Amino acid sequence: MSDWGIALIAAGSAIAGSVVTGWYARGAGIRQAAAARHAGDRQADALLESVRMTLRAESGHREFALRRQTYAEFLGAAEARILTERNGRGQADDDVLLQRALSGVLLEGPPDAAAAAQHLVDCLRRHERPDELNRAKLAFLSVAQECFRWPLGGVIARDRGSG
Repeated sequence: MSDWGIALIAAGSAIAGSVVTGWYARGAGIRQAAAARHAGDRQADALLESVRMTLRAESGHREFALRRQTYAEFLGAAEARILTERNGRGQADDDVLLQRALSGVLLEGPPDAAAAAQHLVDCLRRHERPDELNRAKLAFLSVAQECFRWPLGGVIARDRGSG
């Protein structure tokens, strides 16, 4: 065999080896790219879920704070009216403030807190005895405090009927 024949066989072997190696390298590269894409998708999904959880928690905290403020305003207005019942001196707008505060509790809920607030206002409007007013106020306080004892998510979920 001549030198040219050996050179052609060596070149053909090198080309065939390169094609086979390239084919396997291409397959491995495709699998590696798919795995990287899948890992990136999982990482993006985890990041999105983390952002969603943070937003839900912030929303829950805002809702919790708003409810607490609403209940406190109602209690303040009810206390002013109870004081007026005791000493006969009050402000001209006490009834308006109480009604506005009651509306806030009715909107914020939950239903048991709204019912307790409505009962207290009804007792005030009927000019019930001081011990009955105190019982109605304590009943509202008990319901309100129970709402705030639940874990934050439980309060919100329970109010929306899923907890």
